[in-house]
Amino acid sequence: MRNVTTIGIDLAKDVFAVCAMDVTGAVVYHKTLKRDAFITWAQQLQPCTIAMEACGSSHHWGRWFAGRGHVAKLMAPEFVQPFRKSMAAKNDKNDAEAIAIAARQPTMRFVAIKSVEQQAVLVWHRLREGYKEERTAHLNRMRGLLGEFGIWPPRSADKLIRALPGLTADSAIPEGVRLAIEQSLLYLHTVHAQIALCDQQIAQHVASQPSARRLTEMTGIGTLTASATVATVVNASQFKNGRQFAAWLGLTPRQMSSGGKPKLGRTSRRGDTYVRSLLVQGAKSTLQVALRQTQDKASRLQQWIVSVYQRVGYHKTLVAIANKHARMLWAMLAKDTSYDADAWQGWQAPGANCQLQINIRDLNLE
Repeated sequence: MRNVTTIGIDLAKDVFAVCAMDVTGAVVYHKTLKRDAFITWAQQLQPCTIAMEACGSSHHWGRWFAGRGHVAKLMAPEFVQPFRKSMAAKNDKNDAEAIAIAARQPTMRFVAIKSVEQQAVLVWHRLREGYKEERTAHLNRMRGLLGEFGIWPPRSADKLIRALPGLTADSAIPEGVRLAIEQSLLYLHTVHAQIALCDQQIAQHVASQPSARRLTEMTGIGTLTASATVATVVNASQFKNGRQFAAWLGLTPRQMSSGGKPKLGRTSRRGDTYVRSLLVQGAKSTLQVALRQTQDKASRLQQWIVSVYQRVGYHKTLVAIANKHARMLWAMLAKDTSYDADAWQGWQAPGANCQLQINIRDLNLE
């Protein structure tokens, strides 16, 4: 049998599709394996390149294969899709082959494999978001049920929670409904305790990570954003610059340029939704601080924020601030530095000295 150099694996919970290729890119074999058979087969492999789409379990398998001498590569699913033979015939076999083909492309961009510690921190973030969604769903449910009895509490979640204890003593409400409200309060107490535990674990992560603590020095970057960024970004140096990092987070406009004419559209909103949403939320506080600051005391960044706000409005300004923050976060992580509001003063555009020398030489010639 020909030597296998690249293997594409279409991951799933119980069934794994495999496509093996040789050095020329020809398919050596296809396999469809159950979990136990897949592990047995993988343990017998000679070291080669293992390619997978980035998904929930891909980081685990990436570490598993890397620990056995293989070169594990993860790719975004959207980069694999164009290499599928037929868009009308999507199945595990074709997906595995497309993954193997995509991994062999010299210009392919790969996803860095997260460590166990990073994924452990993200577990607390995921749980916290889940508890928040459950809390919102429960409050909406209670608001609708109370409306059936002519009770219309405030729409604010905090005001509704404060109003619920008083409703348990309202004799005009049926006894069964009052009992349901009491149960609702017990449930909300449990959810709030779980959210507080998640916040505690996230705060401990930030306190234990110097890089995360440095990020919190920026206005608009709190504990959640700092922890999520450090846990999500394996190595900031893999991004060429801050713009590429912001594009990875989906904070840059879509581009439909042709014929040398640039045409930018709406924000792409690709990449990690959670980190992007945290940056936008943090941008709200940054904007409010900038708008309250007097002009004589405003920093250069705050002056820029106010000018953007006056030009494009509230929502676009939030995205612009989030984009700016993403670039700053990249610089701090990639260069391992602390936040410096005056760092722009030491920056010089590439080729500035060259351009100056050319202009002076032209003047001398004249």
